[in-house]
Amino acid sequence: MRRFVEGVDRSQTTLFPERLEDWIGEDNPVRVIDAFVDALDLRTLGFDGVVPEATGRPSYHPAVLLKLYIYGYLNRVQSSRRLERESQRNIELMWLTGRLRPDHKTIANFRKDSGRAIRQVCAQFVTLCRRLGLLNTASVAIDGSKFKAVNNRDTNFTRAKVERRRAQIEESGGHYLQQLDTADRQEPSDVLEAVQRRLDLNPGAMRQRRETVEHPFGTIKLRMGATHVLMKTLPKVTCEMALHVLAYNLTRVLHILGIQPLMAAPRA
Repeated sequence: MRRFVEGVDRSQTTLFPERLEDWIGEDNPVRVIDAFVDALDLRTLGFDGVVPEATGRPSYHPAVLLKLYIYGYLNRVQSSRRLERESQRNIELMWLTGRLRPDHKTIANFRKDSGRAIRQVCAQFVTLCRRLGLLNTASVAIDGSKFKAVNNRDTNFTRAKVERRRAQIEESGGHYLQQLDTADRQEPSDVLEAVQRRLDLNPGAMRQRRETVEHPFGTIKLRMGATHVLMKTLPKVTCEMALHVLAYNLTRVLHILGIQPLMAAPRA
C-alpha cells in the first residue's frame, strides 16, 4: 500500500484544454492587467509602434510588451532574459500575450525606449484609483468652537494659496526636470560638487528628506525583494521604478477591490 501522494505517469496520454482561456480562472489577476492595458490609449501616452509601418518586418504591438512587463514586475520577474523564458513556459503569460515569444533584446529595448510613456501608464493607474474613490481628499468639518493652534502664515492655507502653491510646485518640477537634463550632459564630478554645496548650505535638508521618503521607499524595496535596479542613468532608473510603483499599487488595489471590480473599472 502506497503511503505517498503519487503524481501522474509521464508517459500517460492526457487531453489538455484546447483553449488558453480554459486555463485562466475568472479570478486570476492577469485578467486585470489585460483589461487595464487594453483600455489605455497607448499612442496618446507616447508609445512608439502603435500604428505599424507599411514596410519592413512586422513588429510587436507595444500593448503586448507592456502587459509582459507589468506581469513581470507584479511577480518580481524584472530581467528581460527571465521574461523571455517565462513567456515560453508560463501559461498565464501565454494567455496574456497570445503565445507570443519576444526575445530578450526586444523586451529590453521596449523598456529602454519607452521610459516616459511607461511613467505615464503609472500616472494613469493613479488617475484610475482616484476615479474609484481610493484617493479622495479628506474633509474635516467643525462647528463654531475655538481651538488653540499655531496659525503661522507659512502653515495655513486658503484655496487661493493652495492654487498658488500648486502652480509653484509645477513650475519647480519643470525647472527640476531641466536641471536633470542639464546634469545628464555634465560631468558627474560637477554634479556631485553642486549637490555637496547645497548640502553644506542646508545640512538639515538630507535628514528631512530621509524622514520623508524612508517609509515609502522601504515599502517599495520590500516589494521588490530588496534587490538592485537593472537599468542605468536616471531616466531609465525612473522608468524601472515607475514599473515597481505600478506593480505595488496594482497589488494594493487588487486586495482592496478584488478582481472583478478592478477589471470592470478601466472599461467604465
